[in-house]
Amino acid sequence: LQATEGESQPVTEVDLFISTQRIKVLNADTQETMMDHPLRIISYIADIGNIVVLMARRRMLQSNSQDNVEASYPSQDGKRQYKMICHVFESEDAQLIAQSIGQAFSVAYQEFLRANGINPEDLSQKEYSDLLNTQDMYNDDLIHFSKSENCKDVYIEKQKGEILGVVIVESGWGSILPTVIIANMMHGGPAEKSGKLNIGDQIMSINGTSLVGLPLSTCQSIIKGLKNQAQVKLNVVRCPPVTTVLIRRPDLRYQLGFSVQNGIICSLMRGGIAERGGVRVGHRIIEINGQSVVATPHEKIVHILSNAVGEIHMKTMPAAMYRLLTAQEQPVYI
Repeated sequence: LQATEGESQPVTEVDLFISTQRIKVLNADTQETMMDHPLRIISYIADIGNIVVLMARRRMLQSNSQDNVEASYPSQDGKRQYKMICHVFESEDAQLIAQSIGQAFSVAYQEFLRANGINPEDLSQKEYSDLLNTQDMYNDDLIHFSKSENCKDVYIEKQKGEILGVVIVESGWGSILPTVIIANMMHGGPAEKSGKLNIGDQIMSINGTSLVGLPLSTCQSIIKGLKNQAQVKLNVVRCPPVTTVLIRRPDLRYQLGFSVQNGIICSLMRGGIAERGGVRVGHRIIEINGQSVVATPHEKIVHILSNAVGEIHMKTMPAAMYRLLTAQEQPVYI
């Protein structure tokens, strides 16, 4: 389990309980509850060798509405409504544990379908695995990132004491190489004047320091620390600001493997058809099957996705970038 700020890192033997409602962790010796999360707030699960990684959203602010506080981004007063908590477990049965959590999601999804009047036939894990094995990763980041023509060094000249003039946002959970994206550029600033950068470009490194996997705040601090430099070297990967997603879903028995709140993708299941299709947590859905959903109510978006079968084409972009482009937020340049 990862410690919260200011606490030491605990390494404790635990018992893990998984149901269609919640995931609970007890201290193996004292049976004291160490973690108790509703299943619906689990955003990401992964097994890596003997390690199980579990991401959960912890609510930050109280609100009168109960379900709508599961939004991925700040409320109107600018404060985040929740923060991401990462739990890390070590076990020889890591793969089995991750699969069990996945199956809990699957059973909960079946219950959700039945509660909404849909009677799905029994869908075995093998059928789902067979389907995944026939699907290639769509929009495979590694292929895109490995092509030399997509990746290049950019040198930006500026005055000492002058800011670079960019706004950066997170690429979103689900990216093969999570890093920051240029979401906005200051008019007349060094970044824009260079003519070498575009909105959507992913910054891999800056002055030789890799930004891959670093928190947004750390990346912002690194860029702010370049204020007194006369030249800045960025290694960027050319990416369009809008991510194209393709989910292949033969019929309603196959769960999509992600959830949406007010147009924003707020959770993603590892190993599902949505992950294969390029879905990313923290992205705003712009379009579904050629139809704009920018002004579409939450319930209608859920209805469209719940009933969509075959090839589901979506266009998404980081929600923070979307808010800047639609003037819902004012850019803070660094």
